[in-house]
Amino acid sequence: MELQTSQNTPPNALEIVQSISKKIDFAKDVVCRCQRDTNPIKDHELRSVIVQLESVINHIGEDLRMIPASTYGDQDFAAQAMKSLSLEMKKVQFEVGDESEVQLPKEVVTMEKQSEQVPSETDLYSIDTAALVDDLQSSNASQFVEFLQSTSTSTSSSHMKQRSTSRASITSSHVAEIIEPMYGTFFCPLTKKIMEDPVTIESGVTYEREAIDEWLKKHENSEQMGCPVTGKKLVSRVLSTNFALKTTIEEWKERNEAARIKVARAALSLASSPAMVIEALEDVQSICQQRSYNKIQVRNIGMIPLLVKLVEYKDRDARCLALDILRQLAEEDEDNKEMIARVVDMAALIKLLSSSHQPTRHSTLQFLLKLSESQSLCESIGSVTGAILILITSKYNSLDAFGSEKASEILRNLGNHPSNIKIMAENGYVEPLLEHLIEGSEDMKLEMASYLKEIFLGYESQKYVAVRAAPSLISMVQSGHGLIRRAAFKALASISSYHPNSKALVEAGILQIMVEEMFSHQITDETMNSRVEAASIITNIIDSGLDLEKLQVNVHGHTMASDYIIYNVISMMKNSTPEELNINLVKILLCMTKSPKSAATIVSVVKETEASYVLIELINNPHEELGVVAIKLLIILSSYMGHTLAERLCKTRGLPENLIRSPNELNHVTEKQSISAIFLAKLPHKNVTLNLALLNKGLIPDVLQRINRMQVSGTRTSRYAIAYLEGLVGILVRFTTTLYEPQLLALARNYNFTSVFTELLMRTSSDEVQRLSAIGLENLSAESAHLSKPPEIKKAKTRKLFHLPKSLSFNFSKSKTLSICPVHRGVCSSQNTFCLIEANAVERLLTCLDHEKVEVVEAALSAVCTLLDDKVDVDKSVDMLSSANTIQHVLNVVKDHRHEGLRQKSFWVIERFLSKGGDTSASYISQDRLFPSTLVSAFHHGDVTTKQMAERILRHLNKMPYCTTSLCSM
Repeated sequence: MELQTSQNTPPNALEIVQSISKKIDFAKDVVCRCQRDTNPIKDHELRSVIVQLESVINHIGEDLRMIPASTYGDQDFAAQAMKSLSLEMKKVQFEVGDESEVQLPKEVVTMEKQSEQVPSETDLYSIDTAALVDDLQSSNASQFVEFLQSTSTSTSSSHMKQRSTSRASITSSHVAEIIEPMYGTFFCPLTKKIMEDPVTIESGVTYEREAIDEWLKKHENSEQMGCPVTGKKLVSRVLSTNFALKTTIEEWKERNEAARIKVARAALSLASSPAMVIEALEDVQSICQQRSYNKIQVRNIGMIPLLVKLVEYKDRDARCLALDILRQLAEEDEDNKEMIARVVDMAALIKLLSSSHQPTRHSTLQFLLKLSESQSLCESIGSVTGAILILITSKYNSLDAFGSEKASEILRNLGNHPSNIKIMAENGYVEPLLEHLIEGSEDMKLEMASYLKEIFLGYESQKYVAVRAAPSLISMVQSGHGLIRRAAFKALASISSYHPNSKALVEAGILQIMVEEMFSHQITDETMNSRVEAASIITNIIDSGLDLEKLQVNVHGHTMASDYIIYNVISMMKNSTPEELNINLVKILLCMTKSPKSAATIVSVVKETEASYVLIELINNPHEELGVVAIKLLIILSSYMGHTLAERLCKTRGLPENLIRSPNELNHVTEKQSISAIFLAKLPHKNVTLNLALLNKGLIPDVLQRINRMQVSGTRTSRYAIAYLEGLVGILVRFTTTLYEPQLLALARNYNFTSVFTELLMRTSSDEVQRLSAIGLENLSAESAHLSKPPEIKKAKTRKLFHLPKSLSFNFSKSKTLSICPVHRGVCSSQNTFCLIEANAVERLLTCLDHEKVEVVEAALSAVCTLLDDKVDVDKSVDMLSSANTIQHVLNVVKDHRHEGLRQKSFWVIERFLSKGGDTSASYISQDRLFPSTLVSAFHHGDVTTKQMAERILRHLNKMPYCTTSLCSM
């Protein structure tokens, strides 16, 4: 398949591959016959097997030679490796005696006839076959067969389990020794180990320098010190380096290590079992430790991709070894590191950091540490999703000190790349960012400051960053050029937006700098308006709740609460001022209104200057945020100068209609719509000028339509929906306070305000809407007594003076033409006289008395109180309210709430029932066991009005004696 997909495929590709495949199948069959035979292999059978394999290997090498070099394209290493392999396979030869004694199979004979003579070439790493023949003729022949058995891909797992532990598989080191044998002269007679620094003594015997030196020192006091081997007396103790032997050993080691690398590569390519892989990896690790050049050989032979692949191997010990070898290869060798970087899967490495196997994590960390030392790889490591987060987690893992140390070192290296610093800060590790911000170059400071604006720091890091970064950022504002000042301003604005940081910023001296920037700094050719940024930072700081009186802003002793600040801010607030600056100026005034002293000064200045007109005109500004903050400030000012604002509002073009009708009407409620409605609802309700302006602009149908729409769609369509509905209802309520104006009375009648408020009492989830509706009904009901007129009596036709509505239980006869209200003593209706009885609002108001909010209960009770006023027929009203169980609702209010104003209203209602309801009401009230104790408590602890009410009720209940005039005067 590989040949067929290549751009340089030879024309006979299929024939080559089929030929190689056929020969490999034959070789496998030969090896399998050896494995299936449980009896010991005889010498002649062994010779036959070796000869067959030799022939097959030779012909496979010939087939490989037929693949032209052009097939490999620019992969020079692959071409060279294939060429080397072909030569090795063609040169394989084992002398086993007389070949005529061996009967070759027919297939082998055919292969020999087809073979061609190829000129010999030098292999990349030649192997001494003569030494191999010597060993095969010795007892090592059986080891070679065992090696074939251990590396065969056809070995089954059951056969491996049955193998005796006494016949352990031959290691790759042993195989290398068979290929390139060790000579006896290599060994030191004393240590029995291969010599590193062979030296010859006077007797002519060669030893390891360290060993013979130690031996000589040990026996230096002996009378006759002789050679350890020959016993010959030593006169001289001179140690002469045996350069010839040393060179021979070194050359042997190089050849042997090269051969071992090849064997290990073959074993790793097969990877038939974890044991084989681990053994090969251990050998490679040992080879790489012996000399640095071996690392180059490992790279050149193409082993790095195999090692990288083994990083994800199933056996975790093998994974650890592969990681350790890769780390060794990357040490002090940039070429190796570069090749590893090209083939390694960084994402797979990062996943290993989450392994439950601690050695795997440690090996991965050590490998990553070595890679992170390369500047070019830092970005590659940091760009892996979750890499830096996992490293930070490892850094702060107190249960793994080694892993924590290595993770810290990796992060330190990764911190040399700016993009990694940003990711670290986003994941809660801000130290690298702060270090570069404080100590870095000008460009680095610029980049770090921009990161502080872009990223969202966790709340745990915010205060620490403010303390560390504020001095540097303030210094950048004072001494930097345009871009640096801009980045510093943005960063300070971001830091100051977290209110707990305000104290640290103030201590760093930020207010003085920002006030100077806002009031005194001359804007030249900068890339930004520093006044806007300074005002934004000041807003964030004073909005945090710090005492304005203690925030000094200059050397003259001025504070944030001083008139100096207020006058300057208001004087800067103009229509011509940039929108962003106006927004921040208004926000500063908003924050300052929290201080009573500052609020009084602001009101005074706004009244004296044109600032109120400026604020009102900002409502029409197309910038929505500017309009919102302006209206918020006007709402606060309305409680101090509401009538002034209402009059000036009506004189401004486009107002007040633009507060209701949005130019860009949207399906969802915006903040500006919500705050606009609240503003109109908060302005003094009895301002006739504004009420008439709203009427004459035709805004009432719009208000009612929006209320109806909110009732249908619900208040969950927007976060501002509830506040918007409350504002709209508040606008309706304002008209109920000026019903003496004929136009406004007609308005309330035409749109049947009584029914509207009655419906809103129950069909809402807002407590404020219920409260406002109850207030509206109270205002309307207060007018019912004088709006209700007796009917014109016609003697011939009139039989009855009045009759009750259907909702009442009195059995008066019905009139076909007139409806007389017994409470208001005239003709009533919910639309024309705003009668609560006709509107069926009484029961709903009584239901509101059970509400948990005091404000709602008080408003509902106030509306009920209008039915007990002296202007109505109180006796009839008490009878009607008694039938609705009103007294029990009021007694519950007294028990559930301790609010003084609400308690006084409740006592007033109860007193009316006691004075007008007779013994029935007194008996009912007396049956409540808790009420008398509540009265006594109010009598002892209430204010003057409450005490008087409680005293009167106690007398009604015969709990206190009546005080006659004569007794009181004594």
